Amino acid sequence: MISLTLKMRFRINAFICTVISSEEMICAFLFIMKEENKMGLNDMPSGDRVHIGFFGRRNAGKSSIVNAVTNQELAVVSDTAGTTTDPVVKAMEILPMGPVVIIDTPGYDDVGELGEMRVRRTKQVLNRTDAAVLVADSSSELGECEKELISLFESKEIPYIVARSKCDLTETPPEAADNEIYVSAKNNFNINELREKIARIIKQSDRDKRIVGDLINAEDTVVLVTPIDLAAPKGRLILPQQQTLRDILDSRACAVVVRETELKTMLGRLKEKPALVITDSQAFAAVSRDTPEDIPLTSFSILMARYKGFLKTAAEGAAAISRLKDGDKVLISEGCTHHRQCGDIGSVKLPALLKKFTGKSFEISLSSGRDFPEELSEYSLVIHCGGCMLNEREMRYRMKTAVDSGVPFTNYGIAIAYMNGILGRTVSMLPELKSFTEAEKI
Repeated sequence: MISLTLKMRFRINAFICTVISSEEMICAFLFIMKEENKMGLNDMPSGDRVHIGFFGRRNAGKSSIVNAVTNQELAVVSDTAGTTTDPVVKAMEILPMGPVVIIDTPGYDDVGELGEMRVRRTKQVLNRTDAAVLVADSSSELGECEKELISLFESKEIPYIVARSKCDLTETPPEAADNEIYVSAKNNFNINELREKIARIIKQSDRDKRIVGDLINAEDTVVLVTPIDLAAPKGRLILPQQQTLRDILDSRACAVVVRETELKTMLGRLKEKPALVITDSQAFAAVSRDTPEDIPLTSFSILMARYKGFLKTAAEGAAAISRLKDGDKVLISEGCTHHRQCGDIGSVKLPALLKKFTGKSFEISLSSGRDFPEELSEYSLVIHCGGCMLNEREMRYRMKTAVDSGVPFTNYGIAIAYMNGILGRTVSMLPELKSFTEAEKI
């Protein structure tokens, strides 16, 4: 993960004031990054990794298979049924799959009050699972528990494999079906084959999918506006800023990083106008004022909505802000968990902006991390963050949960742009919204 220190950003900002061409900017930026040598650019965020979930009844051998597949003591193993009481999550790299997130889940046949809670947790894991492994004891036929899980996999369109475990206890394992494999964690039988089988069912994401790279050209200059306030993590950039920066560099374009207070001065010193200005959404008002109309402008949050696959729904949902009434319930949701400080965007700035824009008072509910409500019908609007910490499947699930409940769903960047009267400007360069911007007066 990138760790751009404040010292490094100051050096970059000081240097760009003296450069003449975009080529010199690229060389200067790469030199400073190399000298800093604290980037960790190759680390992949969990939200971009394939999520592989292991499911099954208690004592089916899930944790043993997980440990064998990962070649680590990732999960506690015991003959006692129900040893795994909560999902165990680990980001790692496994050949031939590459960067993945492995999730070991509690037994789906758990009983009692606590058991019901564990089963509910397991069902929640399905909302972020890209590929599933159903672990079933090879000594018995698939029961109602396994059949219900298969039904859930199919209804959620999750590719899956049935791993028939403990085959070392059977004399001659029967012939496996196409989506089955007989394995033994005890003697490592067919574990490599299981890894390869999982790799084959994983839906290969579009390798050309980009955050911003498809909107710019090589040697373009892109300005990244990154406000520094009490909520900004000390000594580093937040994840969407890091990912966008990397995508720009991968495109062989030049990224110029600046605070909103220095934006106007910096734009005046550039010899050529930038191809794009990308800002933190909370600085939209100031950045829009200081960025000439002929320079495209958007935000990290809007680009994240595009990258995670819910851009159009979020753009359509923004209009619901103008229809809110006194007393309506609004859910403001974030995918990550962090200590909320004074000036926090979700709990302070967005509610204040909503009240100022509409002149009405609302009942604001907050959710963070995995704590996203399954029932949304009581809300008049859901405003979600960009979802950088969540994978695309979970973001699409959250969007669909709202849509199925008839609740408008938007995100931070789009909502803030809408309330600042600049939504049309901030999405006009995005091809997915061309028909939307032509049809809507935004």
